[in-house]
Amino acid sequence: MRGMRLMSAAPEGFYGGGDSGPSRVRGLRVSEIFYSIQGEGILAGVPSVFVRLSGCNLRCGWCDTPYASWNPEGDYKMLGEILGDVRSRWSTHVVVTGGEPMIADKIVDLTKGLKGIDLHVTIETAGTVYKPVVCDLMSISPKLANSTPRKREGGKYAAQHDELRYNPEVLRQLMGEYEYQLKFVVTAPEDLAEIETILKETNADRRRVLLMPEGVSSEAIYTRSQWLVQLCKQERFRYCPRLHIDLWNNERGK
Repeated sequence: MRGMRLMSAAPEGFYGGGDSGPSRVRGLRVSEIFYSIQGEGILAGVPSVFVRLSGCNLRCGWCDTPYASWNPEGDYKMLGEILGDVRSRWSTHVVVTGGEPMIADKIVDLTKGLKGIDLHVTIETAGTVYKPVVCDLMSISPKLANSTPRKREGGKYAAQHDELRYNPEVLRQLMGEYEYQLKFVVTAPEDLAEIETILKETNADRRRVLLMPEGVSSEAIYTRSQWLVQLCKQERFRYCPRLHIDLWNNERGK
């Protein structure tokens, strides 16, 4: 089964954090914690604390947070330190994101701790790895073929990324156990065929599907949104804004 190969298939150092190395004794590697508004999905606009964990099992060519994936950075923090930081910001909502937070060794403990301080917990994941986390919304962004880095860094991660980016078994398990949304990053109208295939293979609820334009600047988002909105109207999908890019052009920590 493809899902059973996910963790062993990645070459040493591909993750940049997660289930091996210092994290086992030093806590979770945190790229950043900040307070902003949720920029995407059904909770767009909701003030939230973001806990961005460092390390990823994918290498998306258009990744907008390379400091948590391609070049992971951040300090290791103990669970109590993270919970204290989040609690001090007086928010009702917290978003655990990455990178890929589901590869973090102590992700289950982190989500239990966040629920323990009475927060609404969203997990943002590509849906390639399953762990029995605790959350109110599983925000899944399955990666399409448009994400494969065929040119970036000479394409050295392309084959590995393509092998790991889509796991229908894991997607079905996440969708079956959690309240969920499916967010797809769209670069061209031709992406729709692949999206439809994924929805069919996973038996996803189309009412939970959101399409969002790829881009790391407000200009790029605006340009793609012009035809993507029309596509959403035609196919009865929900259009997903990217407010943080519209407002701050993907500036870190906002």
